[in-house]
Formats: sequence, C-alpha cells, structure tokens
Amino acid sequence: MANIEVERIYSLRLKHNVKRFPRWLRAKKSIRYIKNFMSRHMKVPPENVKIDNALNETIWSRGAQKPPAKLRLRAVKFDDGVVEVELAK
Repeated sequence: MANIEVERIYSLRLKHNVKRFPRWLRAKKSIRYIKNFMSRHMKVPPENVKIDNALNETIWSRGAQKPPAKLRLRAVKFDDGVVEVELAK
C-alpha cells in the first residue's frame, strides 16, 4: 500500500472551460479537463490521474450535454506517483 504524499482540495469551474465545445462533447471534455488540470497541479503525467467512479457519475448525471458548472474536488497524491481524484465532502 502506497503512502499519502500530498492531499489538496480544489474548486473547479467547468462552465467557462467546457462551454466552447459542442454540446454533445461537454461531459467527455470535462473529464479530460479535470485530468489535465490535476496533472499540472500535482506534477504527474495525465495517465497517472485516476478519477473516482462517483465523480464520473456526477459529471455524466445530466447527460453528455450538461455537466455541472462547478465542482469541489479532493486530490490525493501517493508516493508511487498516482493521483486519485474524488468529490470533496
């Protein structure tokens, strides 16, 4: 089991970053935006960012065209370089 290295809470505004894409691609682009954002801020490659199932269901809950406008995320970086992202409580 890997030990926790860094734990942070982020408030992400998806509304301004995803509105420029076609409506049917917005949820998919939201997932990609979250992965890229976390890879930049936690200094890991995007393929090492793991998104929690509950977060994925929250983004896709209103369909592909209407992801949530704002999310509070909890990111945990382990010492093996993997970042897990989940909804903040």
